[in-house]
Amino acid sequence: MHYRAILLFLMGSFVSSCTDLEVFPQDRADPNAVFTEEENYEAFLARIYAGLALTGQQGPSGQPDLSSLDEGFSSYLRQYWQLQELPTESAVIQWGDAGLPELIFQTWTPNNQFIRAMYYRVFFQVSLANEFLRETTTDRLQQRGIREDFWPTVEQYRAEARFLRALSYWHGIDMFGDIIFYTEESSLGGDVPAEGTRGEIFEFLVRELDAIEDQLPDMGAAEYGRVDKGALYMLQAKLFQNAEVYTGQERHADAVAALENIVGSDAYSLEENYADLFKADNHTSDELIFAIPFDGETMQTYGGLTYLTHAPIGGAMDPADYGIDGGWSGLRATRALVNLFPDVTGETDERAIFFTEGQTLEINNISEFSQGYTVPKYTNVTSEGIPGSDPRFADTDFPLFRLGDAYLMYAESAVRSGSGNLDRAVELVNELRERAYNSDAGNITADDLTLEFLLDERGRELYWEAHRRTDRIRFDAFTVNGVWPWKGGVPEGRTTEAYLNVFPIPASEILSNPNLSQNTGY
Repeated sequence: MHYRAILLFLMGSFVSSCTDLEVFPQDRADPNAVFTEEENYEAFLARIYAGLALTGQQGPSGQPDLSSLDEGFSSYLRQYWQLQELPTESAVIQWGDAGLPELIFQTWTPNNQFIRAMYYRVFFQVSLANEFLRETTTDRLQQRGIREDFWPTVEQYRAEARFLRALSYWHGIDMFGDIIFYTEESSLGGDVPAEGTRGEIFEFLVRELDAIEDQLPDMGAAEYGRVDKGALYMLQAKLFQNAEVYTGQERHADAVAALENIVGSDAYSLEENYADLFKADNHTSDELIFAIPFDGETMQTYGGLTYLTHAPIGGAMDPADYGIDGGWSGLRATRALVNLFPDVTGETDERAIFFTEGQTLEINNISEFSQGYTVPKYTNVTSEGIPGSDPRFADTDFPLFRLGDAYLMYAESAVRSGSGNLDRAVELVNELRERAYNSDAGNITADDLTLEFLLDERGRELYWEAHRRTDRIRFDAFTVNGVWPWKGGVPEGRTTEAYLNVFPIPASEILSNPNLSQNTGY
């Protein structure tokens, strides 16, 4: 199976509350009827992968996984991206849908529909993975008469499912702090799930990733769109790099150790041209470590890359230049993002992908699309200039983990911990800057490798890739420190309160699960 054309294994809608732990395929009531056929094991696994990209049982809409929100809004990636980028200097959006301006202003409440959708998506994924793991134990395989030489294949599938569950649990503790916690060992049909602390779930994730490392393919060896050891090392490093936020204990030396597996290997290499990382044929790039695949013909959705290729296009921009059928006139950048890209000795940073014609730098009114430079970073056109297969839905994949990020993560954790090789860290950063400037004009020295520089460099290299909120929190520059346009709900920006470093648990979940407690400040 090619995971750019993910099979949709029909799953029941996840409609009311995340306290329902029973997630079964509803086209057949008995799981034994499904799991007697070997091909269905991979199909079920594909459905877990698909949950990061798609929104329901048919594309692009019509049978949604979540019924409490417009299906286009309910996409896992779309909501993750919005919660990571809109509350920062990276992006504003013109639309006035209830809850969107509050994300920009950092004035959200427990009733925000987009925060609620992200919370539900996290646990929809967790529930799918739990069900797969529950139904694929050795005992179950034996009971169903599955041939023994297929068992090792299922064991790898189980490792992939455990990784995907860990990925969503990481997103959960990163965004919400203490959350409900349940695994395939949790009983079905009994009490509502208990709350796990951020620290407890962090430790569980560390153990999980250690346990599945040997069961995943080597770095670069997995079928495209599926996880391997490279994705695992990246997730380990993300956890360790943010450990002080999650647990109060610094683990940057552990992050360096995980990242050395990647930066010291020849499994990945930097893409020659930065912009090609975000085009319709980016699945060919050796820089991508783990991507969320999209395909305009077989994976149609109004979230994901359809959103990221259409929403920034409007005004004087010609949609055909970007391989799409029309712009949605929504997303732009603030002045603070644009100003991260100064000229260096007359050289322009090619990572600065902004459209300025007919657009003002300043944003005095968020609902005016002409205010703020637009960011056509993601396009539905290949590196050869060929439009994608369907102008309505993008072929472009989302680079969840890539080598450029690993380079900057290594440099940051080496600086913070004193472990690793600082000279090597400088070399890695300069490789990225040489690509950006097509010369050594922007190269730095060890004295330049400060935390302030690294936060800005992450903003330059990784903007609009769903990292910025987490980065700013780790650098203590998200709420009480750091000001950019429209933060706090005013054009000039202002500081906000520290409790906003985690999102609220949705009010609907607090009402339905007495085991949950609301985050402080909400």
